Amino acid sequence: MGTRTVLRHIPAAAVSEGAGVLVHRSLGTPGLRHLDPFLMLDHFASANPDDYIAGFPDHPHRGFVTLTYMLDGHMEHRDSMGNRGDLRAGGIQWMKAASGVIHSEMPRQVDGLMRGFQLWINLPSAQKMTDPAYLEVPAAGIPELTEGDAQVRVISGTLGQVRGPIDDPHTELLYLDVRVNAGGWARLPVPSGHAGFLYAFEGRLEVAGDRVETHQLALLGEGDAIEAAAPGGPARFILVAGRPLGEPVVQHGPFVMSTREEIEQAMRDYREGRLVRTAARVTGSPA
Repeated sequence: MGTRTVLRHIPAAAVSEGAGVLVHRSLGTPGLRHLDPFLMLDHFASANPDDYIAGFPDHPHRGFVTLTYMLDGHMEHRDSMGNRGDLRAGGIQWMKAASGVIHSEMPRQVDGLMRGFQLWINLPSAQKMTDPAYLEVPAAGIPELTEGDAQVRVISGTLGQVRGPIDDPHTELLYLDVRVNAGGWARLPVPSGHAGFLYAFEGRLEVAGDRVETHQLALLGEGDAIEAAAPGGPARFILVAGRPLGEPVVQHGPFVMSTREEIEQAMRDYREGRLVRTAARVTGSPA
């Protein structure tokens, strides 16, 4: 089908979340509310502990998946499934909230750079009230390879003969962390028919001849590959793509369902202490 072009540039907007954590949100804003199957992308990056130390105390989720990728620093996770983890630099955390999870994400450092991403991925309506699940993968569990002038970490999906540790069968998720050498160029395959974007977080890029600045999300058009160059110095970006679900999205804060009635039920369940239906520990591969 050819190389994907950039349809739109979405700058990240500063948003306060949790107990006052400063994040930069690009997907999930008035500029780009949703990109089926993706609901939100937050980029947190600060060396000022006042921006992140308060963390994200206990809060609920229902109806979707969160995928957190830690670049620097470390964050402790606790949830109503009984999971407890310490997500460190280079590691990833996959949490299928589904029927209901209450969890906390709290920084476990008092100084230094805290940097990473959290992506929200929708679940099909038939999966929204299934049991929750959780998976944490350390940095050593994420494969890396060289593609052209780029070093690529494969978080989810397949690149060449390399497959990432996260498998989302509902969206056939592709999630790559790509570092392009100064003056370098790389061509990366993207499944045809997948909705996709990239987010530049170090340096600037040229994508199919279009300039993408630091902290910009580039919404990609149709095609089966992207071409990215780093003409002004080294650059780094995440490339994300997924098969659209084609289902209604009704969102109210931390609840994402298919109808307004389901949202109202989630709110009642949370108020009345019935949001968490499965509190036993759940481990294993995503499903």
